[in-house]
Amino acid sequence: QAAEDAKRAAAERQAAEEAAQVEADRKAVEEALRAEEEERLAVAEAIARETERQAAEESARRDTERKAAEEAQRLAAASAPPVAPAKAKTPEETVVMIADDSKVVRVKTGRLLGTQRYQVVMAEDGLDAAQQIEAALPDVLITDVDMPGMSGLQLARQLRANAATARLPIIMVTSDSEQLRGEADAAGVDVLLGKPYPEEQLIAHIQRLANSQGSA
Repeated sequence: QAAEDAKRAAAERQAAEEAAQVEADRKAVEEALRAEEEERLAVAEAIARETERQAAEESARRDTERKAAEEAQRLAAASAPPVAPAKAKTPEETVVMIADDSKVVRVKTGRLLGTQRYQVVMAEDGLDAAQQIEAALPDVLITDVDMPGMSGLQLARQLRANAATARLPIIMVTSDSEQLRGEADAAGVDVLLGKPYPEEQLIAHIQRLANSQGSA
């Protein structure tokens, strides 16, 4: 009986030791996991702080660059000479060429412009207009469509193809305005007036085109 009691006591002691070892192992694992989680959190916090620091530095750098650019613009604006506003051309300062093979139309239109104090130059057809424009550029060209030698559309295309005359304002007068509108646009005509037209409308177009040309 004594031997059995001793054996049982030894077994119980061994079981207790094994249970204690299991508990110790469990606590060791928990401690290791806790330490690992703390380390992970510390790393994440460090990364967040570094990201925030870099963002603050980038924001400060951009703010410094913006202020420097604004200061440079202010200094440049302060040192730049004042820009004088574009002066509108008066009729006396505006040269208008009338290109039409009809002498009646040239005289009638010339008288109208003369009463408004415009400087008027006459051309008998497209070729005559092209030659005169090459010698002296007017401020505005009024041209008919159908003319011998060179039509108004051909004249417009030639002027637009030349860098020296490419921006010359062109008013084209025709009795077939709707049929020619597409061709006139393609040729670079600024205004297409259908006959008959109100005289004040022609004058308004001349004023607008001459002033826009002067300020361009």
